[in-house]
Amino acid sequence: MAQPRRLVLASTSAYRKALLERLALAFELARPQVDERPLAGEAPADTALRLAALKAQSVRAAYRDALIIGSDQVATRAGRVLGKPGDHLNAARQLRSLSGKSADFHTAVALLDAANGRMQTEVVPCRVHFRTFDDARIESYLRREQPFDCAGSAKAEGLGIVLIARIETDDPTSLIGLPLIALTAMLERAGVPVI
Repeated sequence: MAQPRRLVLASTSAYRKALLERLALAFELARPQVDERPLAGEAPADTALRLAALKAQSVRAAYRDALIIGSDQVATRAGRVLGKPGDHLNAARQLRSLSGKSADFHTAVALLDAANGRMQTEVVPCRVHFRTFDDARIESYLRREQPFDCAGSAKAEGLGIVLIARIETDDPTSLIGLPLIALTAMLERAGVPVI
């Protein structure tokens, strides 16, 4: 029987780790070293795709025999990038700007076969339509959830789901940060059946 391929997630994100654990595959974590700033004139989906690939490539030297997963997400509202708010004040500003509006989340996944250099990539788009909410609801949510490390400040996997009216995507896990439907297909093409 063939030895199972070593699987590495090039990420320090607790959200991506939790998502990959859903597949019940053994994997290791590696910290990617990547400058995450977008390039001048780069489209959000292109930024996400480039960074996902760079994250996987950045740990290749340490995992020469592995399949390495990289992922990145860029969120936008009306053409402006929504970064991670970092604190309560910025999160409240983000949520006020999203009330009654929609945002686009461009989530890219890359699977690098470190043994031969082959890379599979895909960007999975997701549009989130937000309910209309007032400052009192924003403050109540932020006190309870504290989503300061999430672009857009609304954690769909937590209490942030109450702020959302509708989600349009082919892969709901893309909103959380790692598109498992796309990744599963990539792993199978690389010879790693999930079930």
